[in-house]
Amino acid sequence: MKLPHIFPMLSTIVKVALTAVDGVVFTDHTVCPLCGGELSGYDTKKKQFAVLQEADNTKKLFVFVKRFYCKTCHHLCYADEPFYLGTRIGSPVVDLGITLSSDMPPNRVASYLAAMGIIVDRTTCRLYVKKELPRVRTTDLFGVHIPVSVFALSDLASRTGEGGRIMGAEILAACGFPSAYRAPLHLSMGMKEGDDGDEQEYKEERHVHKPHDDGNQNRSSKEDDAQPA
Repeated sequence: MKLPHIFPMLSTIVKVALTAVDGVVFTDHTVCPLCGGELSGYDTKKKQFAVLQEADNTKKLFVFVKRFYCKTCHHLCYADEPFYLGTRIGSPVVDLGITLSSDMPPNRVASYLAAMGIIVDRTTCRLYVKKELPRVRTTDLFGVHIPVSVFALSDLASRTGEGGRIMGAEILAACGFPSAYRAPLHLSMGMKEGDDGDEQEYKEERHVHKPHDDGNQNRSSKEDDAQPA
């Protein structure tokens, strides 16, 4: 299928924005969002943020998000992260999909994302467009509405420079703090059918045990969990 025409500069801005997040570690949290109790480090989870198409190759972008154990109510919660509740794609990509859907049917959104070099299947696009997510702030470029979060990330990457280190707090500010709309993990058990949450995470949360006091609290959870280098 022939892809829609996208201005090269627009594709570059989008790719620079998303690539800026690759490998960033998110560790910030204050108190338990459920009971306000004191938190203890539990482990660090590796999460896929986006998949980019580069020529004939695909490149997966990942972030690392710390999880915490509440000493009072014994639930797990994530550090503030660049994901909306019930999604498994970075919030800027979701923002793009929602914004594009205002001018075209959801089944065409995947094609436009592909033209920008972002791989998202049609089913996922339709799912996220239908989700009740915060209103996306946009701006206009070449006649196309683009989320402010994408421009903010691209600008952050440009100001930081190649090889520069971007902090998780800077990424969250650029993304508009999407995890502010995220409930604690145990509340997510009540997600509506069709939500794209990580079922295994919720199963882990329900059966979590208090960490042993042996200093080994930063252990890996599953095959896809990993400590950043």
